[in-house]
Amino acid sequence: MNMEHGKRRELLITLHETPGIGWQSIRKAAESGEWHAFERFAPEAWVTSVGLKPDQARALSNAFSSVDVEARENRMKELGIKVITRLDEDYPELLKESPQPPWVLYAIGKDTLLRRPSIAIVGSRGPTAYGRRTASELARKLSERGLTVVSGMARGIDALAHEGALQGSGSTIAVLGTPVTMIYPADNRQLYAEIAKNGLILSEVPIGTPFHPGLFPLRNRIIAALSLGTVVVEAAERSGSLITADQALEMSRDVFAVPGPISSPKSAGTNGLIRQGAKLVSSFEDIIEEYSGLPICDQAQAIASGQAELAVGNVEIELSENEAIIYRFLSDEPRTVDQLHELSSFPFGLLHSVLINLTLKRKIEQHSGSIYSVV
Repeated sequence: MNMEHGKRRELLITLHETPGIGWQSIRKAAESGEWHAFERFAPEAWVTSVGLKPDQARALSNAFSSVDVEARENRMKELGIKVITRLDEDYPELLKESPQPPWVLYAIGKDTLLRRPSIAIVGSRGPTAYGRRTASELARKLSERGLTVVSGMARGIDALAHEGALQGSGSTIAVLGTPVTMIYPADNRQLYAEIAKNGLILSEVPIGTPFHPGLFPLRNRIIAALSLGTVVVEAAERSGSLITADQALEMSRDVFAVPGPISSPKSAGTNGLIRQGAKLVSSFEDIIEEYSGLPICDQAQAIASGQAELAVGNVEIELSENEAIIYRFLSDEPRTVDQLHELSSFPFGLLHSVLINLTLKRKIEQHSGSIYSVV
């Protein structure tokens, strides 16, 4: 990490952790290009140079004059928290390409899971026996085949998805609407401990932020953005899970829905999604087949243990038809994800699964700015 990057990173974290400074305000600050002057800005400068409101300007002026970066870093280490910013190379690529990617993420556990192919599973907080069994089984089987399961650690379907995924090598990521140190709901305390040990706890909410239900819809966008697709197991007509599905659609990600009895209010939302074009899920194979060539379980275990690449020796690895197409495009010259999407006409989710697999096979490598090249 060079000095300029490290300094900007510290400044970005201070912006993010200042109360009253939201995503759009940080965007204005970043686009102003005045990084070198932030620490010296008087409130008036924040108003004239960045375009913030007077109360925001005063808050930032106070924050930059009083921040203790070393103490902040020590506190994160003591709490076992890794801080990942938009400026860092290990920031998740799929998340970076979403409409409103978090400026800062706080992580407890295996942050290597952020570089794995993931599927979100969401649904009702009060599922039926059918929903409970389906969520747990889907998550377990997807995880056993190397997919990381993402959910929000709420009661019901979320918790069951995490529990099922912990039984497989793909493991699970819990995206919280609270700081990563706050367990909500409290009865998920044991689940939280298991995920922190064997999976990943993730949040964009700064440590010390009071509980606020308005943060949970923001959490949903991260769940959708981290994932190649979102599976809705059970949801009523106005369920919050449908918000996550809508956000996945807006990001051109896949949406899957588990059908339910027409007489069950808990299945009204999922049946509605199917009528609107979501893929009907009757087994985990219906999800897997959308991502031809995804890493299998033994590859997932290698990555989960921190080995990002497969030990292939001198064996020539065969490419699937889709992988060969993308590899051929990259053999001509390095290209961005958008260029590959335009050239191949592959659906967004399929393209990313192919790129992930080519990277695992050590055929291509990823660079900053969503650029890929052959090795």
